[in-house]
Amino acid sequence: MRWWFGSAASLVAAALAAAPAPAADRFVDPLDLPAGTDARASRSPLTAVAAAGTRLVAVGQRGLALWSDDGGERWTQAAVPVGSDLTAVQLVSTERGWAVGHDGVVLATADGGRSWSRQLDRRRLGAPPAGPVRPPSVGEVEASLLDTWFDDERRGFAVGAFGLVLRTEDGGRTWLAWSDRADNPRALHLYAVRRIGGELLVAGEQGLLLRLDPGGRRLAALHVPPGGSLFGLTGRGRTVVAFGLAGRAVRSGDGGATWLPVATGVEETLTGGAALPDGRLALVTAAGQVLVSGDDGRSFGPMAVGRGGPAAGVAAAGPGALVLVGSGGVRRVALGRE
Repeated sequence: MRWWFGSAASLVAAALAAAPAPAADRFVDPLDLPAGTDARASRSPLTAVAAAGTRLVAVGQRGLALWSDDGGERWTQAAVPVGSDLTAVQLVSTERGWAVGHDGVVLATADGGRSWSRQLDRRRLGAPPAGPVRPPSVGEVEASLLDTWFDDERRGFAVGAFGLVLRTEDGGRTWLAWSDRADNPRALHLYAVRRIGGELLVAGEQGLLLRLDPGGRRLAALHVPPGGSLFGLTGRGRTVVAFGLAGRAVRSGDGGATWLPVATGVEETLTGGAALPDGRLALVTAAGQVLVSGDDGRSFGPMAVGRGGPAAGVAAAGPGALVLVGSGGVRRVALGRE
């Protein structure tokens, strides 16, 4: 089933559907249009949030990017050179980070998300040094990047629709096509990439899970209990939890070698996850629910966080709070005990 490009794309699509279509003669390619200033940016649709130290960065539709240094209480809009919808963000330090999105966009920041520069887009994907990802060129939909992960300031991956995989070893200045190194012969969508406990894993459509082999040369398919698409990954140490469609979650306690189903108690799609400073794991749903595990991901229970809108991503905002982002923007919630 290919109706879902992940929680980010779903929320963006809903927001765009509600907006009036521009006249054909007024169309401007989002790659040529910097993100506009929005006085209500923290209440606009957002798709992902990441944390490093006290710095929080969130991204969303039409190139929207925000940053906060006070646990998500106040947000400042960042300068972004494109108007493409952004789907994922990661910080490797309080200064360096990357964001990806539609139109094959890869953005980098060297000032903790205050400003962003373009490293890649769909116009450059079909030309060296990135290599021909989709001959002879990459279309707009096929160039949708849905997640990114950097191990450090040089080595990183980006994954996306129709099995798109890119890798860099120079901080994003050049990207190599890696789709042919993944055990994904049907070109299923790839929604998430994370390194957890030393293992780099990719989650995707129809329950696909991949793991980078010990030689670092190939993304090999893993044996997982059958079920629906997996949209995210979280965990710590040797524990990995993959989660997704209709409340589905699976857990590995050995870095991905073996997997078992996890009872989440919900039927709503799980859209985001985070490892908390106190050792617990948190998941959020498309309905805005928060689920927390205190037993290393073996089970999850609901956390009372008050009423809120749909959630697409979550990050810890210090030891006692979470920041959720979604179609209604940012929501900060107090994190109690189970």
